[in-house]
Amino acid sequence: MLRVTPSIVIEDAELEESFVRSSGPGGQNVNKVATAVQLRFDAARSPAIDDDVLHRLRVIAGTRMTADGVLVIDARRHRTQAQNREDARERLADLIRQAASPPKRRRKTRPSAAARKRRIESKARRAETKQRRKVVRDET
Repeated sequence: MLRVTPSIVIEDAELEESFVRSSGPGGQNVNKVATAVQLRFDAARSPAIDDDVLHRLRVIAGTRMTADGVLVIDARRHRTQAQNREDARERLADLIRQAASPPKRRRKTRPSAAARKRRIESKARRAETKQRRKVVRDET
């Protein structure tokens, strides 16, 4: 069982792990032992994930989620299968935790009167600088 938040718990039966040969560190073992973990979680069909969380998860996961709603996490950072397995589960939990918290609403702000005044003054200074660069023609 993977406890993501107090209200979201994912059963082990919902997770599908496959082990493949990893590139990267591992010495001679890298060619013999399947240490990389590919973790698949069907978020679209999971009873633990509601529609709002699923929608945010699709946005956050990006290309790691298939069109069918299956989240695929590839873990190959460590030399051992157990460490990679734990890493994949933690990364899955982090993604779901991010999606579980709704984004804060943006509050509109306005520039202060002093900031508006500074902006206008800087524009005027810039315009004056550019005016001085012009070639003055003598009309005599």
